[in-house]
Parts: sequence; C-alpha cells; structure tokens
Amino acid sequence: MADDDESSTPRKPLDEEIDVWGLTHPGKVRKTNEDHFLLGSLRKHLDIQATSLPEAEQLRASNERAGFIAMVADGVGGQLAGEEASRIALEAVTQYVIHSALCYYQSDAQAEDFVDVLQKAAITSHDAVLQRARDDSDLRGMATTLTLWIGVWPWIYLLQVGDSRYYLFRNNVLTQITRDQTMAQEFIDQGVMTRPVALASPWANVLSSSLGGEQTAPVVTRLAASWENTHLICSDGLTKHVSDARIAERLRGMTSAREACEGLLQDALDGGGTDNITIIVGRAVAKDGNDAQLQISPSD
Repeated sequence: MADDDESSTPRKPLDEEIDVWGLTHPGKVRKTNEDHFLLGSLRKHLDIQATSLPEAEQLRASNERAGFIAMVADGVGGQLAGEEASRIALEAVTQYVIHSALCYYQSDAQAEDFVDVLQKAAITSHDAVLQRARDDSDLRGMATTLTLWIGVWPWIYLLQVGDSRYYLFRNNVLTQITRDQTMAQEFIDQGVMTRPVALASPWANVLSSSLGGEQTAPVVTRLAASWENTHLICSDGLTKHVSDARIAERLRGMTSAREACEGLLQDALDGGGTDNITIIVGRAVAKDGNDAQLQISPSD
C-alpha cells in the first residue's frame, strides 16, 4: 500500500488519535453478566534484562503501536457457565495472539499465515473452553461467541464465531460486516424461513457455531482500513432492542466513542434491556495540524 512518493504515503493514526471506548452492562433482567470485552494495543517492544553487547540500546524494539485489538464474547450456558466461557475464550485468544506476535511484527499483514494465526487462535480458544467444561461438570454445555477486530497497518482483520456483530460506519452508511451464525440465519440462507419469521422465532437465539459448542466455524475477513471508518462491535443485547437505523444515527452524531457507547447502552436499556449488553466503538480522529496527511490514508 506504500507509495514511492513520501508525501502521499498513508500513515496510521498516532496513539493520541485513537478514540475508542468499550463498556458492558448486565441489562435490566438478568442478574449476572455473561459478556466480556477487551481493548488493547499491540506493540513492538523488547526489554533487555542483561547483555554483554556494547551497543544494546540499538537492539531495543521501539514501543510504536503495531496494531490494535478489540474483542467481544457473549457467553451462553447460564449464569456462571456463560461468564466462564466468555472469560476463558478472551484470555485464550489474547494469549495466542500475543505469543504469535512475530507474525504481524515481521510481515505486512497480507500473508496467509496471518489468517492462519487468527483461525488457530479460535480453535485454541474453543479447545480451552471444552477442556474447562470437561474439568468441571457444573460447566458442561457452556459456550461463547467471539468477535475479534484487529488492526495491523494497513488492514483490518475480523475473526468471528457466533452472533456478536461487527458494524462498519462509513460515509453515513452502516453496514453489518459479520454474518450471524445462528440457526435462524441458516434457515434464512436456505430459504426455509423468511427473515421476519426467522428472527421472531426461537431459532434466532440458537447458535449454529460457537466456541465450546458442538460446532465451531471461525470466519476470518480482511478489510482495507480507512480514516473514514467508525467501528462498532457488540453483543446481541444491543441489537435485540436497537435498530440499525438508530445505531447509524448515534454514530453519525457522535462526539466521542464514549458518548456513542453510553448513548447506545441507554437505547438498549430503554428498549427493554432483556440481555447483557456489550458495546465497543472506535475511530481515528486527526489532531490539529495533521489533517493534510489524511486524504487517502488508511488506519488501524
């Protein structure tokens, strides 16, 4: 994606240009919150503890951000089991991605092995949830969704299992990028049910793919990043009660990621709040004096 003309070379946002916020809420009906989320920066960093080399400072990796990661997991299985499943899933995926850092530190994030890293991260997480359930009979049957967003300049990668969603808001248009892995969506795709009928049926709440469930089918998607993108990741506690039109309205008028998250949460609560609600909103906002560099610039 680089251009030989340095004046037109796209740049990624500085740390202070990342506007991102995440929150989770149990809702108005459930006593426990089975959702978990994570936000974090991936950095090229090397701490040298001891060495005999005379110029060791030159070997230190910079603390520059290599990428950004955001994840939402919505556990199922009831009370402690669902919370445990979503927690284990996020911890396992995070550890796998961190330990696979060499892949995205030394590549341009276009290689197939990067997609493999994310798919293997999902399988590792799936196995971790299954093992925990085998170890504790009270947790048998637990499972979780996982939607992972990772920006590695100049690309965005999505890993999805289940029905927690990723939306892209760009040029005043809201687009659901992920596909719900539910039995209702399967019936819609097969022509067995119309969308309104399927989404109003009990099948809308039955996952066809999950981490820890009978079947897991991780899907990895790559998108080009852009300064014009606003990103939303959420559990279905939001989308059960808040329409895409209302989500778009909130993102269109947002003054900050935090304000957008809090506004959408209130919309979900006002709509009934029957499920746990988790929301992450993120975007890049150029600081004064840097706007001229952003005409064609993608971001992570």
